[in-house]
Amino acid sequence: MSISTRARPNPATDRPWVVESRGLDPVPDKDRHGRPAELFWVWFAANLGIIGIVYGAIIASLGLDLWQGTVVAIVGSALSFLLVGVLGVAGKRAGLPMLVLSRLPFGRSGNIGPAVVSWVSLVGWETVTAVIAADALAALAERTLGLPASDTLEFVALVAVASISLVLGRLGHATIVAVQRIVAWTFGLLTLGICPVLARRAHWSALVHAHPGSHLALLSGLSIVVASGGISWVNLSADYSRYLPRREAGAKVVWWTTLGATLSLSVLIVVGVLLSSAIPGLAGASNPVAAAGAVLPSWLEVPFLLAALGGLLSQMVMGLYSSGLGLLVLGVRVRRSRTVLIDTAVVVLVGSLFTIVRQGFLAPFVSFVELLACPIATWAAVYVVDMAVHHRPASTPEAGAGWDEVALAKVRPSALVAWLAGTALGLACTASPLFTGPLALGVFARSSLGYFLGFFVSGAIYLVAEATSLRRSRSAPPLPRPVRAS
Repeated sequence: MSISTRARPNPATDRPWVVESRGLDPVPDKDRHGRPAELFWVWFAANLGIIGIVYGAIIASLGLDLWQGTVVAIVGSALSFLLVGVLGVAGKRAGLPMLVLSRLPFGRSGNIGPAVVSWVSLVGWETVTAVIAADALAALAERTLGLPASDTLEFVALVAVASISLVLGRLGHATIVAVQRIVAWTFGLLTLGICPVLARRAHWSALVHAHPGSHLALLSGLSIVVASGGISWVNLSADYSRYLPRREAGAKVVWWTTLGATLSLSVLIVVGVLLSSAIPGLAGASNPVAAAGAVLPSWLEVPFLLAALGGLLSQMVMGLYSSGLGLLVLGVRVRRSRTVLIDTAVVVLVGSLFTIVRQGFLAPFVSFVELLACPIATWAAVYVVDMAVHHRPASTPEAGAGWDEVALAKVRPSALVAWLAGTALGLACTASPLFTGPLALGVFARSSLGYFLGFFVSGAIYLVAEATSLRRSRSAPPLPRPVRAS
């Protein structure tokens, strides 16, 4: 299996270690570069963070045994990132960021709602990731420099994490792709080396003889992995494929995206399932880095903290870059390289509050995942149907013709209604510590299946609306030709 990424050299607008100058404008064919295989490294590194271990502990807390947890980890990761790969094909075809592509089905003004939800979701994930990364960096400073634990150290670590992410996010696409490859090799190998040691701490006899969980618990675990995996990334999938040459096969974009993410995320989730037998409170730990590291021998603490920090920084950099593009879509009139300053400031502010009030990590975290997964999943459903019905990105000319602001509708009601209806129904059927919908009864009261329902409802409504519209346009009589004056 070859994963070579050699291709034509990078254009002046997108070179590693140089600030990317392109914002929301389409990438012309002359500036396309890279191979789909580079997406393997991008998505492998993006899912190396220790948060994956927390997911494993959460699904183990549902009563799933080791084999069920393993199946859920692999199937949930693969299914969710299959969707990321499919939307990445649209970026390769059109050469545009994901939230710009979203203007076609929703309209320029209609796209504001999905863009706001996307930005809030990305910044929220960045904040959670930054806080956990700050924990790792603070612990690293304590172990190596002998600094005493304190709120001041946590804040300094948070600022340091945000600053590193800011620099890389500001440089842009080519730098991020290069860094992800380095992270995948260095921190990926380090993480894979530590995982067997973590697995040895598990209570294997209890795991092997554990009773299987119910079918409902299996579905709930699957929905948590899907929501926290690919669904949390789907709104930025095209951002990292838009520079690929148009001639590259879309199947390769899907394959390398899905394979890279599934390999790293599923391994960490399984390790989380194993560790939950040795650390009963891991799923609800306010500091998962410290909880997981507590079972390691002292000589392995520093490598573990380095691996955790590297994976978390990788996640945060990708989020910052895409949330910056999201601000441009929302009309913030600054350069792309400066939008990350705004996002970084928000992350530091909210992250500082989070470090002060750290109680009850599990409840707000799971609620955050469940609630934001719903409007993002329903948005993705609308966009996938639009791709299937209209094939728009494939027919978009190189220089952006057809994307003229005048040509775009302000609001396309069919997409907006489908998105809002699916989101409303999905949230109404969601039960979480933060919010419980009025229809969260029966199977929905004990699972996280609300956003699954919303996904299919939004997709079905939009499919019916667009199919009806196409039939009407095809059956309408042709307009009469104008009569020339004699």
